[in-house]
Amino acid sequence: MMKRPELLAPAGNLEKLKIALAYGADAVYLGGKAFGLRAFSDNFDDEEMKQGVAYAHSLGKKVYVTLNVFPHNDDLGELPDYLRVLVANQVDGVILSDPGVYRILRQIVPELPFHISTQANNTNWASVQFWQDLGARRVVLSRELKATDIQTIRDHTMLELEVFVHGAMCISYSGRCLLSNYFTARDANRGECAQPCRWKYFLMEETRPGQYFPVLEDDRGSYIFNSRDLCLLPYLPDLLRMGVDSCKIEGRMKSVHYVASVVKVYRQALDACLADPSGYAVRDEWREELVKISHREYTAGFFADDGQVRQIYTGSSYSQTHDFIGLVLAYDPVSQRALVEQRNNMKVGDEVEVLCPAGNNFHQSLEMMQDEEGQSITVAPHAQQRIHIPMVQPVEPFAMLRRKERRQP
Repeated sequence: MMKRPELLAPAGNLEKLKIALAYGADAVYLGGKAFGLRAFSDNFDDEEMKQGVAYAHSLGKKVYVTLNVFPHNDDLGELPDYLRVLVANQVDGVILSDPGVYRILRQIVPELPFHISTQANNTNWASVQFWQDLGARRVVLSRELKATDIQTIRDHTMLELEVFVHGAMCISYSGRCLLSNYFTARDANRGECAQPCRWKYFLMEETRPGQYFPVLEDDRGSYIFNSRDLCLLPYLPDLLRMGVDSCKIEGRMKSVHYVASVVKVYRQALDACLADPSGYAVRDEWREELVKISHREYTAGFFADDGQVRQIYTGSSYSQTHDFIGLVLAYDPVSQRALVEQRNNMKVGDEVEVLCPAGNNFHQSLEMMQDEEGQSITVAPHAQQRIHIPMVQPVEPFAMLRRKERRQP
């Protein structure tokens, strides 16, 4: 019997937390207002975190909080009180990378379970054993590992292992980058990365100022630091055979549409793999789903171990085929209408696809829309307007309406 791994999803705010859980995540990870590596995500204040944890626990699911910054001296003063708040909020664990944070946590709240972040660069079994001996419950392995590396670590250790299976990758070693510091004075290792790796670059030789040499060229420039997105969907049987405990999706800065789509795909894929490991194959509809969301070209990164990493993305833009236009808030089975919160331009006559938290998606035309006062409208005139829409079949809260992306002439 294969171990059933946890499907761990990003939660950049309370809405994304609820959506991740609705679409099949077993647990979410999130950041508070400090000490996490996504300072420009919405993140959670104390009350929101309390609500999020209570909501997840009511579904039998878990919440982990990021404490994975590399703090400077000035950052440490608030840490003890923050740790006490996390315990009071009953979080299921924290994710840390710095030995100083570990030391303070063990002094202040020794009962709080802790995981070791990918930022700690655990690439071998001895380092994982080190954290095992110090009481860590889980280690998030470095993205730079091959499948054989992960297997060797599993063979030598007893604690839980977490592996990134999908999402954006940093071109720097496990995300420990100084480009943002250098160009913008925003510290990537304290949660403020400006992502200068996505910018265009040329090479200039010192004695020939103004003469630029392309390094990896297309007609718009060179992208020597720009990484493709990770997708390990074809390799889930390998991860399950290794006994990986948690399959992690990256993306606390991503949209609710991204979270819902990716979580649903990996939920279905993991369930299919557990049900029939030898017969597992990546379905066409899963591949199609992953190109509907905003993404870069996909790669298996270092995992495949075939000598061809194929990580550099020779462009600067994201691609997607569909726009997220509305979120279902409620459904009335009597009138067969859904209350939808508009998230993008939508109008009568649009052909839409409905992404469902469970079951198959379906298509329909928007034949009629009414505002909350019951007045017929042909277009939703302002952001997040609530609209009543007849549905061709029942829907549940958190279902999403999306439309093929409208190409500009």
